[in-house]
Amino acid sequence: MKKNKVLIVIPAYNEAENIVGVINDIKKHCNYDYLVINDCSKDRTLEILQENNYNYLSLPVNSGLAGVVQAGFKYAYKHDYDIVIQFDGDGQHRAEYLKAMVKKIEEGYDVVIGSRFVTKKRSRSLRMIGSRMITAAIFLVTGKVIKDPTSGLRAYSRKVIPEFALEINYPPEPDSLSYLLKRKFKISEIQVEMSERIAGTSYLTPLKSMDYMLKMIISILLIQQFRKR
Repeated sequence: MKKNKVLIVIPAYNEAENIVGVINDIKKHCNYDYLVINDCSKDRTLEILQENNYNYLSLPVNSGLAGVVQAGFKYAYKHDYDIVIQFDGDGQHRAEYLKAMVKKIEEGYDVVIGSRFVTKKRSRSLRMIGSRMITAAIFLVTGKVIKDPTSGLRAYSRKVIPEFALEINYPPEPDSLSYLLKRKFKISEIQVEMSERIAGTSYLTPLKSMDYMLKMIISILLIQQFRKR
């Protein structure tokens, strides 16, 4: 039986203090291929990638998460990979779960989400309230429950790779998950734990988080319902 080719796509913007630990964690737990995509970082991220001879692409302009992830999918599509895993470069995702996610894809799922809330309950923080609202919005339009729709730890099957590589309307966000469900793609979740960010700060301030959640809910309830591709 042919072994699936797996590519781990690691978006990296100003992750000089984190990227070595991320790569070491991946190498410790699996031997999948990986590709760090440097999104025009302003710190020493690129130099560290070069000094350590890591596998990477360096974008000429800052493209944001959607552009970086699509670049990774384009690479996977061009090089005939069977499975793509999106894995953050800030040290919060744990490589110990990657093999379990690949196994789920091999069972026939199109997307597998590393979820914090399969067996554990969400807190009642403002951010988690927003997450609950996104879960509710997805359920309203698809009849399916995704317990951790904002998780960025995701694995994608060969069938999904062209969608993200070749189409412009597939940002790695909850509204894309809603659209995939609408198109009858199969999505599953596995329970994972996530670490605190090793260094640096998240770009999501409380105000930005609220704005993000609102945009996702509007997109899921309205925009995705009229989308053709």
